[in-house]
Amino acid sequence: MDVDRTAPSSSAPVGASARMAEIEDEEMSDDIDSDYHSSGEGSSNEQSSKTDHEMDSDDSEGAELDADEKEVDGETLLDDAASMADSDLASPHALDPDCLVTLPPHLELDAQEKRRAIIERYEQSVIVPNAQKAADERNLMVQQGELSADLAAHDDELALMGLDPEEVRDTSMVAEYSREIFAYMSRCERETMANPNYMAFQGEIEWHMRATLVDWLLQVHMRYHMLPETLWIAINVVDRFLSVRVVSLAKLQLVGVTAMFVAAKYEEILAPSVKEFVHMTENGYSRDEILKGERIILSTLDFNVSAYCSPYSWVRRISKADDYDIQTRTLSKFLMEVTLLDHRFLRARPSLIAAVGMFLAKKMLSGDWDDAFVYYSGFVEEQLVPGANLILEKLLDETFADHFVSRKYASKKFLKASVFARDWAIRNQAAMIAAAEEYASVPSQ
Repeated sequence: MDVDRTAPSSSAPVGASARMAEIEDEEMSDDIDSDYHSSGEGSSNEQSSKTDHEMDSDDSEGAELDADEKEVDGETLLDDAASMADSDLASPHALDPDCLVTLPPHLELDAQEKRRAIIERYEQSVIVPNAQKAADERNLMVQQGELSADLAAHDDELALMGLDPEEVRDTSMVAEYSREIFAYMSRCERETMANPNYMAFQGEIEWHMRATLVDWLLQVHMRYHMLPETLWIAINVVDRFLSVRVVSLAKLQLVGVTAMFVAAKYEEILAPSVKEFVHMTENGYSRDEILKGERIILSTLDFNVSAYCSPYSWVRRISKADDYDIQTRTLSKFLMEVTLLDHRFLRARPSLIAAVGMFLAKKMLSGDWDDAFVYYSGFVEEQLVPGANLILEKLLDETFADHFVSRKYASKKFLKASVFARDWAIRNQAAMIAAAEEYASVPSQ
């Protein structure tokens, strides 16, 4: 099933890369590379359903206990929330039973088989030959006394992992541990996902209110020039906290600002002060409320704010497939941030969101999702189509221009990525509808 479900290649805009290239790269180089200053490991928290509190259970402060809650040892226990979290996090298809961002099980099996075949083919046709060529060059250097035999053998081993000499020599990248690192990240992303159905047991808040909160957090993040990882961690903390705690509408912004406060402490070199966070809310909450909120959030999440790996961590690996093309990377970052506004992407792992963003960016720039992208992302095109269609649906929404992410990426600093992406979506809308109908017609087995 090699059909491009977003738009046929023939309908891709001619010269798309050239149009984006009209914007000078140097105007946004500082911001584009700022994400490389963060650890890349991300941060967040392991979901806990053992202790379920409200953001503030004191009636005098405006919070009310839900009728279905019961007091246990002075704590608010949500049995339904806990059981829902346990069941929904059991497997990818349990998280996404409606297959909004993932393939149906029978198609997923076919895609996995295709992925394995492509990875094996890429290793045999690209990785191994390149490694052998590099090994021959190193052997010659050993014979000439320019390189030690031990170092040559070490480099030969890393070359079979698809690593370049530059990566091997950069000690900060610890390239020799890349397989172990990404295996660990894969485990962490499963453990740090929020319950995608948490709004079912929230009393006063709804999904559109979450979107409003996220939009505000995007503005705060941009205003204080914080690192990209800080934004993703903060929103992950919000969603995972709301997965196990009932919060009143009056306290929702407090959850958001406190989550950003916690995330900034983990990622920023010079994090904004508590006073500045109070100012962010226009004095809507006091210093003491934010500090108390910090204690509640951290205790609820068991003080584990270091396991979450945002999509940025995965994009850095996937970008190796096109030699870190600046246009693709910038456009993909915009598309990934669009997913923050859509609660349906709570069903998707960060690695999938990263791959979807890169996949759609390549399509918009008339590129192909070739074997190299499959090798470095771990996803074939078919697995990325559902998520890509959701992003395109968001771009075509009449109210999309009102969101801050649209205005943020409309600047020359970000290559006018939002303007370019929305224009592409509008011009390819007919092809997208046809592709979606074709995709929906695939029979189940």
